[in-house]
Amino acid sequence: MNRRNFLISSGVAGIGSLIPAAASGQGSGTASIENLSWNPGQLQFQFSLSDGRLRQHAFLPADFQGPQELTQRFGVEVGLLFSGDDSPDSGMKQSGGSSGQRLRFVAKDEQRADGDETLVLRHTDPMSRLNIESHYQGFDNSPVVRRHVVIRNDGDQPVGLEYVSSAMLHGLADPLHYEGELFIWLAYNSWMAEGQWHRFRPSELGFVENMRTSWSQAAAGSIGSWSSEKYLPMAVVENTSLGIAWFWQIEHNGSWHWEISNVAERGIRASNVYAYLGGPDQLHSQAWKNLKPGESFRTVPVAIGCVRGGFENAIQALTRYREQVCVRKRAAQNLNCPVIFNDYMNCLWGDPSEEKELPLIDAAAAAGCEYFVIDAGWYAEENEDWSSTVGLWQPSRTRWPHGIRFVLDRIRQRGMVPGLWLEPEVAGKRSALAQKPDSWFFMRHGQRVIKNSRLLLDFRNPEVRSHLNGVIERLVNEYGVGYIKMDYNTDTLEGTSQNADSFGQGLLEHNRAVLSWLDTLLDRYPKLVIENCGSGGGRMDYGMLSHTQIQSCTDQEEYLRLPAIATGASAGVVPSQLALWSYPRQGADADQASFNMVTAMLLRIHQSGHLAKLDALAVAQVKQGIRIYKEIIREHIPEAVPFYPLGMPDVTNSSKPIAFGIKSPKKSFVALWRLDGEQEVRVPIGEGRPEIVYPTDLGIKIAQSGKDCVATFPRPRMGCILSL
Repeated sequence: MNRRNFLISSGVAGIGSLIPAAASGQGSGTASIENLSWNPGQLQFQFSLSDGRLRQHAFLPADFQGPQELTQRFGVEVGLLFSGDDSPDSGMKQSGGSSGQRLRFVAKDEQRADGDETLVLRHTDPMSRLNIESHYQGFDNSPVVRRHVVIRNDGDQPVGLEYVSSAMLHGLADPLHYEGELFIWLAYNSWMAEGQWHRFRPSELGFVENMRTSWSQAAAGSIGSWSSEKYLPMAVVENTSLGIAWFWQIEHNGSWHWEISNVAERGIRASNVYAYLGGPDQLHSQAWKNLKPGESFRTVPVAIGCVRGGFENAIQALTRYREQVCVRKRAAQNLNCPVIFNDYMNCLWGDPSEEKELPLIDAAAAAGCEYFVIDAGWYAEENEDWSSTVGLWQPSRTRWPHGIRFVLDRIRQRGMVPGLWLEPEVAGKRSALAQKPDSWFFMRHGQRVIKNSRLLLDFRNPEVRSHLNGVIERLVNEYGVGYIKMDYNTDTLEGTSQNADSFGQGLLEHNRAVLSWLDTLLDRYPKLVIENCGSGGGRMDYGMLSHTQIQSCTDQEEYLRLPAIATGASAGVVPSQLALWSYPRQGADADQASFNMVTAMLLRIHQSGHLAKLDALAVAQVKQGIRIYKEIIREHIPEAVPFYPLGMPDVTNSSKPIAFGIKSPKKSFVALWRLDGEQEVRVPIGEGRPEIVYPTDLGIKIAQSGKDCVATFPRPRMGCILSL
């Protein structure tokens, strides 16, 4: 066989006779090829079929006519490797595997209903007798498709799955010049520094152009139940030569992995730059699956898309998809973006009591808040180290001398909906729940997993779910709670070996049980609002946010750093779900109070701070900000997409100004902050006519200069909201 005809496309060896010579650039061909296409929403997908094997080409915007070279880049439609099969020798990349290359195409099924389109591509592997269904779900007028894969074992022997892609992307760049064409955007997401976006060349992430198969890759991932502990589970890839951007989000509340790399026609040159997108797998998260005869396995869902333009265009398309597909339309009052007071941040710090809460309740109501949430500590006796005893979620006797319902009733009397903090997925190692059998908990190497003085409850166990159902029923039906801040301050890491093929598979099954349990709660209590929290933004993913209504963004205590976090996090969460703190400290002046309000006013307001102890000028700014939010801004938030007039900020840089905007079909707003930099801040606004809507009484001036707005801040560390 001619070596030039032995093609490795996305890590998948393809015999030259199976691929048309025209596609591989080798002169006249001998093999026939059938082209298949699918055109959902605003996208076009192209596939080729040769000798029974299906290959996927680059997917593109529907009206995009790219260079002919794009059709020469293609790879496997499903990346698959099972134990005992040949793995590609390319630096431990997950680029296809011989299991995926061998798949025989069976059928294509298309359906359309209510504006949505579905495509199912069916494959089979004669060797293992695996049957694979590759699912695509398109949406009306959208450049985004949701993907997953289902594998069924129809053989008589178990098959060990090492990895299965949720989606493969191909043809991302010229394989000989991708360093000059590609920019990769990813968001670091460490505790108290969430949503920090950076743009990289491939080589800056370790993926180095070398004219052949690279043993390196640009990659990101997470292991454990804090899905966004290091990165947001998403990325954007700009091809500046083509003028388009691909993007994705992995919609899973546990381990995940994506990588971008290339593979080569052996001994000749690179043939394809691909992206592998998936959930937990054997290599990165110890998630080996023993698929027994008759069993099926479903990958985690991912959203993929492609648009003309760059990063901002991609984020806006993804935001519209999230609002259209992911956001639960429950709890009608929450759809109006009510203002939420929470007593934790720069306020009570998890040390609530009746004495402290009563004046806060009155002050929050007077400021215009509509929910009042009592955060951590309500269940702990005073001076108790409660981290090792949580689990029963009974109210403290010493903190609530008249009972906690007395305080919750006061919240209702002041016209607000009461809420409580909860951490249901854990139990203190000295709690009464610790006496339950091992089947209640995560286990590794025969021992219970202990994290931060807490045991990790296993939601696959129906007794665990029954216990927590009882807790929620008491909070909602007996206490009248309408809001639960559902926190999660531990990380399972590898997972659990109990009743599982591997640590990672045990974790995956638990993750899915958590989501199923959340659905039962919201079905049972349709007015209940559940906030997703993971020590701030540690679990900021659209696995959780497709089943909860609000995202807690950060635990950052320094308010001057919040604008950078809010701006970056807005690319990961829709404005109607992203809650940002406004917490003027005791002693704050009007500038400080208004700066805090500006940070939250284009998203969901999480009001905090000692409102009852603020100076009158600071209180006036809080009240004015909440009033403007209610009367002018919040009606536009549910349909808004973000934009970034000054680009993505750096949370460590206080010398540069920050600008963050939202635009709905009817109105646009820009939040603008001067930190420690120059007095004048110039922001491009296009044809819009700017007007200050908040604050209007602190001496901030604006002027229009062509397509720019020039804001003059009389003092450092000020912010304002502009309407356009």
